[in-house]
This record gives sequence, C-alpha cells and structure tokens, in this order.
Amino acid sequence: MTDQIKYVLGEQDIPRTWYNLAADLPGGAPHLHPGTGAEVTVDDLVGIMPVTLAEQELTREAEIEIPEPVRQIYAQWRPSPLFRARRLERVLNTPARIYYKYEGGSPAGSHKPNTAIAQAYYNKQAGVTRLATETGAGQWGSSLSLAGALFGLDVTVYMVKVSYHQKPYRRMLMETYGARCVPSPSTETAAGRAILAEDPDCPGSLGIATSEAIEVAAGDAGTNYGGGSVLNHVLLHQTVIGQEAIAQFALADDYPDIVIGCTGGGSNFGGLTFPFLGEQLRGGRKVRVIAAEPESCPTMTRGSFAYDFGDTAGLTPLLKMHTLGHSFMPPPVHAGGLRYHGMAPLVSEALDQNLIEAAAVNQLNCFASGIAFARSEGIVPAPESTHAIEIAVREAIKCREENTSRTILFGLSGHGHFDLGAYEAYLSGSLRDEALDPAVLSEALAKLPGLVDA
Repeated sequence: MTDQIKYVLGEQDIPRTWYNLAADLPGGAPHLHPGTGAEVTVDDLVGIMPVTLAEQELTREAEIEIPEPVRQIYAQWRPSPLFRARRLERVLNTPARIYYKYEGGSPAGSHKPNTAIAQAYYNKQAGVTRLATETGAGQWGSSLSLAGALFGLDVTVYMVKVSYHQKPYRRMLMETYGARCVPSPSTETAAGRAILAEDPDCPGSLGIATSEAIEVAAGDAGTNYGGGSVLNHVLLHQTVIGQEAIAQFALADDYPDIVIGCTGGGSNFGGLTFPFLGEQLRGGRKVRVIAAEPESCPTMTRGSFAYDFGDTAGLTPLLKMHTLGHSFMPPPVHAGGLRYHGMAPLVSEALDQNLIEAAAVNQLNCFASGIAFARSEGIVPAPESTHAIEIAVREAIKCREENTSRTILFGLSGHGHFDLGAYEAYLSGSLRDEALDPAVLSEALAKLPGLVDA
C-alpha cells in the first residue's frame, strides 16, 4: 500500500470560472452605505476598487469567467494537489479516510494569491498604479506584494504590529517582492494616529490595519484597496480550490462526508467549501461543513450576527456578519490570519441557515495536531491551518471510537516555514493559550451600530 496518495490534475483542468455561492444561497442581507444606510451600489465602491471587482462584489451571477492572463499565472502552482493522508490515518488508528487540499505550493506559500493575482489584474486594467492593504500573519500581504510585482503595481501593506514583530520573514518576503510594509497602527494615517493617541502600545488588529489601508486608498485617485478576505469577490476568487477538489475526488472515486476549513475572515474556508455547498444546494450530495476558529477570537461561536463595520474606524460598508464588534482587540495568538473581528457575510449567512457549523479550538491543541501532522505527512502547516487539522483529528478519532468510516477533507491553507518561531515557542513550552476577556468582548459588542436588516 502506498503511504501517500496524491491526486493531480493537469493545467487544462484549472477552472475557467469562479463559483458564486450567492447565486444558490437563499436570503442574504445587502451591504449598506456607512453614511446613508442605503444599499451599497457599484458606484459607492469604485472609489477604492475597479468597477469589475465592484460588480463581482454585488452580483448574484453563478459563474464569473476567469481572465486568461489570470489563469496563465495560476498555472505556476494550480491545480494544487489533493493528498490522501494514509500515514496520519495510521498514527490516529482511524478507519476514516483523511484528505487534504494543499495550497502551500504557491509562490507566497498559501491560498492567498488566488485572489491577489485577480485583484492586481483588474486594477492594472483600470489604470491604477498602487494598492494599499492590510495583513495579519503576512500571508495576504506577501501575496498581494507578489501580484504587484507581476503586474507592475506599487504595494503598501499595513501589517498588524504584533505580527510584524512575530513574523519578520513575512515582512522580508513582502519587501523582496518590492512592497513597503508598515507596522499598524502607524503615524501615517489619521486612523492610526487616533489609535496611538489612545494607546501608544497598541498591538494592532486587522480592523485597525484595514482602516489605515482604506483611508490611504480613498484619499488617492491612483491608489485602490486590495482586500484579502471577508468580501464576496475575494471568496469568489478562492473557489478554484473547491472546484479542483471536487474533480480530484472523482479521480479518487470518493467524496467527502465532512469538509473542514480554518476561518479568520473566510476566504480559505469559502474557497474550499462553497463549491461543495453549491453542489448540495443544487440537489447534490449533502456534506457536513465545519469552520474552525480560535477560542481567543471566536467570531462565529460567540459573536453576534449583526450589521457591523469591517474596520475599526468605520470606513467600510456595513456588512451583515457574525462579529465580535469592530472595536474588538483580539489576543496576540500566532495564527495572525485568524485574528479578525468579523466573518465573511456569505459564510455568516451559511452559518445562520445551518448549512455549516462552527467550532472554536485553542492554540496549544492546534499546535499539537500540527506537529503530529508534520511528523506523519512531512509538511509543516501554517498556524492558521492547524485549526482545521485539529478538527479533522477530532473527527477521525470519533470515527475510531464509533468504528465508523467517513471521508474527511480539510484545507491545508499554507505552509508554516515563516512561522517556525511559533513552533519553537510551542516545543520549548513557552507558548500558552490566550484567554478571551469576557469584559472586552461585551464592551466591543455594545458598540455595534445596532442596525436591523435593510
């Protein structure tokens, strides 16, 4: 028996369209203008993004054609492989069949270039010369930096300060691609200066970094904003992951009973799971879909499903989403990509309709499962990805205890080569779980805008 089975598609199998879950998902609340409260239009968005992306953000069309120049760049690492994790199955002594879709083969080491390349392409077509963005762990910042280099765009990245210092090699990767990386909150923007005036030692958050990036984009006609997660068009671009996985399961003559993804803002999770949910909503096979999030930033398991801003300063449209409150300051866990106060509206709607479920896991258990995975499968996972691994391990053990065979698929969203400092902390015993202060959560939730559905 082969230890590891790899299901590989050819370049001709790269999807030709992105899949839009909004076409099949009933209901859903519109984005609202932060000033007027009216439903957001394309014209409202073109101040920070090109018209094509604005249209993709608001459309309910089921399929959007992938431009050929984008597919050509995708071909550098797509289709990404689907692996059967037989060695991990043996370690767990489980009858479950465990598969993982590996996105770490991209030049930036994660799934993020799937949308970074698309966004850079559309902005270049629109005549934009610079992109501004935020990043947590640095995977999105490095991906947009890569895309900027390929399309000749300047890129400024506001990186959450705690991650800027925790992950210096991510910053170096951005700078290698030609981007400028700024620790956030910074003195470069009014939003950053206001935060620093209140708390000079603020560790930063994705909400704050987003405010800085949007402020810069809104104030310069030659600059647009590049979003790494949450927004509909970002999740749309990521659906190449799940579409490929469906084709690869046909090669394996199998189909998942359970699909698991880590969730911060929702792009990796949506990219993997939305095509499976779409099949189900159109009458296909039902799957159990689990979103794994950190206990210290439990957006879906402890947040409110309400309208909220996507950033701390309140510059973004109001989004109906599961949220901890736009002023929430998450603890400094090493899974920096999951330290976001809100969840993508489409993911939130799917959760509200019970199409998916959510589970919160702690940092120490995630790293333990990540190391078990690395020692059996050979890939060191990003801290974010270990959340999905932890849930997959739990489900595989449950299969063992129940003597039931199920097919489990999880998304391995990226490698952890730039996160070895976190692994060092875990192995040395200095890493600890970051507790969520209930008072901090209550205070943040009390500051929600308090809007009802439009």
